[in-house]
Amino acid sequence: MAPPRPRYFTAREVAAHARPGDLWVSCLGRVLDLTPLAREHHGDPRLRPLLEAAGTDISHWFDPRTQDLLRRVDPHTGLPGYRAPGGGLLDVPPPAPRSDWVPPARPPWWRDPRYEVGRLGARPRRLRVLNTLTGQQDVLEVCAEETLHDILRRYLPRNAHAGSYSWRHGGAALDMERTLEQNGVADEGPELRRLGLDPERHLPALLLYFNDDFTEL
Repeated sequence: MAPPRPRYFTAREVAAHARPGDLWVSCLGRVLDLTPLAREHHGDPRLRPLLEAAGTDISHWFDPRTQDLLRRVDPHTGLPGYRAPGGGLLDVPPPAPRSDWVPPARPPWWRDPRYEVGRLGARPRRLRVLNTLTGQQDVLEVCAEETLHDILRRYLPRNAHAGSYSWRHGGAALDMERTLEQNGVADEGPELRRLGLDPERHLPALLLYFNDDFTEL
């Protein structure tokens, strides 16, 4: 049985979670919901770097080869250790041995799979969804990695019966298990910008044709 597809998020979606009671970050392509961590360590000064970085990408804190925090040699002790942002960070050992520091029993938060909620889309793109039955048009920002089925789920808050429609583009039916590009819906935004044209005026359109009202997602 194939593993479930990860859920993809845009940077704009991650940025919407930028407070202590709703704290997300992205790092090295992963999206982490650190809200439980912030709740558990409320008031701990070592939480401050994460609070200040809430809603942003913190990949620059990490070594992409090891997927671990950047390391350095402490100039005072000469000992190797992590390069902790802000001088201190949760789950980072102190620069010198201390009798009052106990390593956590769980993996450090940046390696703990419990906090991962999905992946950061490498290339967001925008498109129009036109309901041919009602004439309603909506603009969605999606991730290039998402299948049409993923995009349908994004669209459900706008139309709870979206699963009862056939999705088409340029007269052709779309394969809901494939991405936009795999369906021939190219992202022309970069080329339009190169030509000095506004991509927002030339968004690709997906047309929805009503089938019945019995489809359940």
